[in-house]
Formats: sequence, C-alpha cells, structure tokens
Amino acid sequence: MESYADKPWLKSYKLGPFKLKTTIEYPKKPLFTILDETAEEFSGKDAYYYFGKRMKYRELKRQVDKLANALIALGTKKGDTIIVFLPTCPQFIISDFAILKTGAILVPCSPILKAPELRHQVLESGAETIICFDKHLDLVNSVKSGTRLNNIIVTSHEDYSPAESEEIREIPGTYHLRKLIADHEAKAIDVKIDPTDDLAILAFTGGSTGVPKGVMITHYQRLANILQGLPWMMAPFPTYRGSASSLLSVPIFHAFGHYIMQSCIYWGIKIFLVPDPRDTNMIVQLMNEYRPFLLFMVPTQLLKLAQPEIEIKRMPVMVMSAAAPLPAEVAQRLEEKIKMPISEGYGLTENVASHINISAFAKVTRFATSAKPGIGLPVPDTDIKLVDPDTGKEVPFGDVGEIWLRGPQTMKGYWPDAGSGLEEDGWLRTGDLGKMDEDGYFYVVDRIKDMINISGMKVYSIEIDECLFKHPAVVGAVTIGIPDPERPGSERIKAFIRLRDDFKGKVEAQEIIDYCREKMAAYAVPKFIEFRDDLPLTVTEKIFKRALREEEIKRMKEKGEI
Repeated sequence: MESYADKPWLKSYKLGPFKLKTTIEYPKKPLFTILDETAEEFSGKDAYYYFGKRMKYRELKRQVDKLANALIALGTKKGDTIIVFLPTCPQFIISDFAILKTGAILVPCSPILKAPELRHQVLESGAETIICFDKHLDLVNSVKSGTRLNNIIVTSHEDYSPAESEEIREIPGTYHLRKLIADHEAKAIDVKIDPTDDLAILAFTGGSTGVPKGVMITHYQRLANILQGLPWMMAPFPTYRGSASSLLSVPIFHAFGHYIMQSCIYWGIKIFLVPDPRDTNMIVQLMNEYRPFLLFMVPTQLLKLAQPEIEIKRMPVMVMSAAAPLPAEVAQRLEEKIKMPISEGYGLTENVASHINISAFAKVTRFATSAKPGIGLPVPDTDIKLVDPDTGKEVPFGDVGEIWLRGPQTMKGYWPDAGSGLEEDGWLRTGDLGKMDEDGYFYVVDRIKDMINISGMKVYSIEIDECLFKHPAVVGAVTIGIPDPERPGSERIKAFIRLRDDFKGKVEAQEIIDYCREKMAAYAVPKFIEFRDDLPLTVTEKIFKRALREEEIKRMKEKGEI
C-alpha cells in the first residue's frame, strides 16, 4: 500500500509538457555569494525600485561590501548577532548582505514592535549591534539597559529615496549608515564560513500563538530553499532571469518577505519595494504603471485588491499568496476580476517554503485549462506526512492530519540549541492540519490551535470562514472558539464579520446565522456574530485570531460568565 514516503506528488511535477526535476543539487557556499554572482552576471540591471529611485546590481554589491568592512571596523566578528530593525527599504537589503559577508548572523525584527517585545529579542539574540531608523532611536535606547547592545547604526526614511539629502545628520552616540558606507572601502573580506553549520539568519517567530522563538537558519538551508522555489519551477523558462521584475508588498522583516527578497536577488530581477504593506494605493499604482512579472502578497492584501472600487489596469503575470490560508471565495473574486489564477504557497518561519501550487502557473503559461486550489505540491527533496495528532500515526490519503515535514531547508533548531523543536529524524511538526488529494496536492484545513471543539466534535474554523465569505454582504470574516459556560471543556463558535459598505446597517446577525445553517452541519453554525469595521491584523496583514480570542475570554471573565 502506498505511503507518504513514496512521495505520490512526484507524478505531478510537470508544467504542461515540461517535466520538472524530482531532485536538485544544493551547492555548499555562503548565502551572500548569490549577490556577488548576480552583480557579476547582471551588473547593469536594476536591483530595486524605491519611491522612484533605482540602484544597479553592481552598485548594490559595492554598498554591501563597504558596509561589511565598516561593521568589521566596529568590532563585528563571525557568529555575532546583528539586529535589523527596519521596514522594507534599500537599507534592509544592504544591511542583510553586509552582515552575511562578515560571518555575523542577521536578526530581522519588525519595526513596529513595542519596547517589551524588542527587548525580548535583543536579550534572547545577545545582539551587540542594531540598525534602525533615527525615529526609533528613543525606543532602542529605552530597551538598551541590561543588554549587550553597544553599536547603534541609524538611517532615515529619506535615505536612498529621491528625498535623500547630501548632508548626513550625525546623532551623538550613534553611527550613521550612509557615513559608514562612505568612509570604508569595498574590499574583499576573508571570513571562513561553513555553510552547513554556520548560521545566516536568526528569525523570531511571529508570536501570534505564544512567545516568539528564535529560528536558526544556516547559509545552506536558506540557499537550498531559494533553489527549491521559482528557480526549480520555472526551469523550463530561463529567460526570466535578469529580465523580470517583482512587486514585493510583504515586509522584508517577515520570513516570507525576506525569503522572496533574497530569491529575487538570486534571480537577478528588479524588486519594486513597498515600504507599507497596507498601502494599497501604492501597490495598485506600481502594478498599473510597470506591470511587474511577479506579485507576492498575503490574503488580506488580495482581498483589498478584489474590492470593486480598486481599478487594476495591468495585473502582474504571476500572483502568489502565502503566510495564511487564502479563502477560496477571495481567490475566485480576484480571479474573475483580473482573469488570472492565483497561486498559493505554504511554509513557516522554521521552513519558509515547503509547498508551491504549480497548477496556477501551468494555467498562466497556457499549459493547463484549470488550476487546483490549495497550497499545492511539496517542493523537491522535501518529505511530507500527515499524522493524527492524537495517535501519532500517519492518516490514510485523503484524511485530515497534522502536516509534518523535513528537507534541506528545515531549520537547524530553536535558538540556541541545534535540533530543538524537531522530532526524531529531523521532522518538523507544523501545527497545521491538512489533507492530500489523489494528485499529491495539499490543502490546509486549519491550525490545530484554531480548531474548535463542540462537545467533542471537531470544527475547522477555516471551513466556517469559507462559508461566510460566500455571503454577498461579507467582505471579511474570521471565526474563533470561545469557552462554553454551560459545558466545561466545550466551546461555542463566534464569528467576526466586516460587511461591504453598501450592506452596513442592512444585515442582521440572525440572517448570517440562518445562512450558515443552510450550508453546514448544525454544530458548526456560529452561535454569535459580531459586526466590525476592522479586524485585528498582525504586522504582516494576517488576521490575528489569538488577539480576538484573548479579548473575548477577558470580556467573559469580567462578566462572570466563566
């Protein structure tokens, strides 16, 4: 009998008439070499576009080399950790590769972290250097006491933009990024790096389900993951290298955005940088004016694009959604609008890209008439199995189980212990429930922590969300389980809904409940509906379910209900 170890998805490794490789080679070299090689091959090509300003790959490499030498002059040594506390901007890219060249470890942190969260990551990582905007200097200084922070490197929002001033405003107690670059040579650095063992990245998990943990990624693991993505899938069409462009609206400090940025550097393509992921107007303007080849987004961003009032004249050729499940109704609305399928990918901070839906890309290239939904196929050399969370045994094909995965891209472990967070033989438990169809395509059903228990019955919150999205009045929806005061250990279902503007004040909660009752089993119907103009989002525009659940539990406790 066939098992997941037989990798039944390999039969679907094809893009129309082109067969894709079932395994690929992963060179053991430092991660920063992808920029060096691209700068040599595509030296005169644009590396990025930022507020109308561009930089060639040869100049990007020169800036990186100069900053790397500046960091070493400040005392940076191999194995040190350096925090980059910046939004999406050229300074992040320059800092990223400069840090890698010194042999130090990049620690990307969200620039909208509050003091306690930033302090936690500074202390945990043991960072001695931080690179940040000057406007965040007070925040950084407020968390500095009792940490190892010694070097504060500042830059500004205007740097590397058309508004950049020739004069560099120096701030006492800090180093200015542009001055460090100006004052140092772009000479080669001799640092011995073991790609399979030395860390390139220490990325903290989002913390949406608990305290953020540091994920250790080696040079080899990230380079392997880059090669498993579009370079593998688009191998039959090599001309996109050095000529295509990408619109990156997912923050670079997020694992998905960081992976895509580095992948674009590897491909030698121009990156349109969007500093604010909520700036739909900028995203649409860039699309309409330049029509980038690739567009990377999260579902809430795609939902905004699907709204009737958003006029899209020139949509990118390939659209990829990741970081959260894409509701089928949202994908359908946007596909009808742009006449193009939306692909979906899947991964975690611990394993950034493990699945990619190539059926949508097959349709774009006119080699397929239809596209499958879901997160798609495991990328090459990746083992996947679905396991019953209660018994620990593999579930039959077609049944729901927790997604376990392993591959050359899987993390080294949680900081600071190699192997921590991994099961025996290197398996990573994702905490996500999924299923696999007969073609080896995978579908995420729910997070285990988001699954709702109704008197012992399992209810998948994503399936309720999918139903709610189909109601013509609903533009946004999220479902959570809250404690049932009458049945200890059981839960009730509450849905938070954002209505379309033309339906506000015209739809009652009972209408939504009745609609659900017609579409699903009685035990899966929401008991409570709350209409909201806005839903809480994480820094990467994902709906923050944990915040809603904590808010509800606090309210119930205050009322004495639990």
